Amino acid sequence: MNTKRLFGRLAAATLLISAFATAAEAQVQTHRVPAYTGPAKARSVPATRSYSTSSATDGPKIGIRAGVNVSDWSGDAVNSVMDVAEYTNGAVTKEMKPGFYAGLYATLPLGPRFAIEPGVGYSEKGTVLTGRIPLEQFDFLNAKVRATARMAYLDIPVLAKAYLTDGLYVYAGPQASVLLSGKARVDASALGFSAFKKDFDIKDQFRPVDFSVVGGLGYQFQNGFGLSAGYDYGLTSLDKNNRFDAQNRVIKASLNYSF
Repeated sequence: MNTKRLFGRLAAATLLISAFATAAEAQVQTHRVPAYTGPAKARSVPATRSYSTSSATDGPKIGIRAGVNVSDWSGDAVNSVMDVAEYTNGAVTKEMKPGFYAGLYATLPLGPRFAIEPGVGYSEKGTVLTGRIPLEQFDFLNAKVRATARMAYLDIPVLAKAYLTDGLYVYAGPQASVLLSGKARVDASALGFSAFKKDFDIKDQFRPVDFSVVGGLGYQFQNGFGLSAGYDYGLTSLDKNNRFDAQNRVIKASLNYSF
């Protein structure tokens, strides 16, 4: 074989091998795995704020509530009694009557910040009038007369609740109250001793149903417990025969638990 021809073929083979090697290296560079730079850091995702009583987290709930209240009567008849008291040098005074109430409720969410809450409960209402003999010569007797109206109602409120922050809410709505019992107790005493005590049934003299508007605020914890305080403002006159005008006024505070 000619020497020139042999060197030519060797040169051609060398160029061919070099071309294939270059192409292979380029292919490897294209698919090269990036160098290890340490563990990947997870991207933080902003947390979605949730409300302790929102429909998205809690759903409908039922609960129990119990607490204390102080009640009074307001109206023309009561104002007339107090006008007379001014002429007796404080011989007649009006006091708020303490009482107890308890009941059940259902919280029905309408969204993350709103709910409807119907309920039913037992509530003690009424008022207290205290009188004494307005004559100085009888002061030594310390004679007093105390009249207490003790009314028991079945309250049926339908409340709208709006959450201001997580757990904190305000509420308002109408309430119907069915009269369960009505008693008047009269106590008379002198020299510190009870001289007279008698209970009277006055239920028949009062309207069987009282209507009012209620409102207040509360806080519901995520463990189910909650606190609330409110006010009942009576709209209807209590006397069914319209002989006097008086309406219920109730301040209340309670502890509740939602299941």
